Amino acid sequence: MTDLPEPDDAAPDDTQSRDTGQSRDAGQSRDVAERIAEVVSAVTGVAGLHGGMFGEAATYLPGRRVSGIRMSEKGTEVHVTLIAGHSVRETADAIRTAVAPLAPGAVHVTVEDVVRI
Repeated sequence: MTDLPEPDDAAPDDTQSRDTGQSRDAGQSRDVAERIAEVVSAVTGVAGLHGGMFGEAATYLPGRRVSGIRMSEKGTEVHVTLIAGHSVRETADAIRTAVAPLAPGAVHVTVEDVVRI
């Protein structure tokens, strides 16, 4: 008979998080999408993130989604609503600059709406 280690003695799996049971890659994607959302929301001239006409611009996570951020192998899409009076091009460039260090690949900014505040 072989002695098997107790569950507490077992070495953690490199792809599993003990706290959540989710893969580390999934956790990293979650952190990245949420961090991108925070950074974009802080850019001057951004009123908020926008989910697209049908809510298609989002990163889907277990139990929730990050609206306005869609990440894929082609790059990161950022969909926003801007505040009227701010330059669309300058604000989009500021968003790209803020997101580039956080997301691999190209950063595509789509201005979905402009609102007066």
